[in-house]
Amino acid sequence: MSNTPPDDIELGLRLRALRIHAGLSQRALAKRSGVPNSTISLIEAGKVNPSVAALKRILEGVPVGLSEFFAYQPEAERKVFYAAEDLTEIGKNGVSLKQVGATLFGRAMMILKETYEVGADTGRGMIGHEAEEGGIVVKGRVEVTVGDQRKVLGPGDAYYFDSRTPHRFRQVGPERCEVISACTPPTF
Repeated sequence: MSNTPPDDIELGLRLRALRIHAGLSQRALAKRSGVPNSTISLIEAGKVNPSVAALKRILEGVPVGLSEFFAYQPEAERKVFYAAEDLTEIGKNGVSLKQVGATLFGRAMMILKETYEVGADTGRGMIGHEAEEGGIVVKGRVEVTVGDQRKVLGPGDAYYFDSRTPHRFRQVGPERCEVISACTPPTF
């Protein structure tokens, strides 16, 4: 049970929905706004309530004004089926992350089709976020590091872990790797 005030969570969900609607990753918004990626992640997860000045700086990266931000009412998607070409691309740099649905607003889970080109990875640094995640390798091989554990997984192999534990994914082998994954809550 979280002791995070509901308004902080709503502000975070609104920011996430607006950012995704604008086609920006957290890193891209961080770069545009000059606010650390970790801060944007914490705000979107409802863990931090930003000052008005900080929120204004973040919103300038979209760009959108404060009044427009608070008037923005993202609608939860009611769509049930998604064609392959309808998946929302949120990855870059050799890692393709295709999200089921255009927005995560109002959703309890995020589902991704992840594609790692030869040599691609999620970055040299380990990542962590407030969630649980799991996935199944469909094609190729991927090295998954979770805390001090590391394993190369191939087709049919799976993983499941607490995402607060620092982790990293790295494609290994001669062909690109495909993974179907889920994360709850959608805090990526």
